[in-house]
Amino acid sequence: MKRPYEIAFVVRIESSGDEAINDQISQVQAWVEADEHGQVTKIDRWGRRKLAYEIDRQRDGYYVIMEANVDPVGLPELERNMKLSSAILRYLVIRADE
Repeated sequence: MKRPYEIAFVVRIESSGDEAINDQISQVQAWVEADEHGQVTKIDRWGRRKLAYEIDRQRDGYYVIMEANVDPVGLPELERNMKLSSAILRYLVIRADE
């Protein structure tokens, strides 16, 4: 049974610009929708913001909030992929109905 989740993440800002950021957002969307475990319903791009503290020598990051209906079976693989991605500085996955 799919449940509503919010997935917030901060993308590392590369010198290559918006194309790399869009590629990373598409990659996260593909991870959510992998193996029919989820469906992205909304992507909210907050844009470039200053981080509260430096992470991996980065002072700025590109903030994205994604709303999705995800089967809890697919969450461990999603979180594993986000943890291993060097382009994602931080992430948080929470249930939207709580």
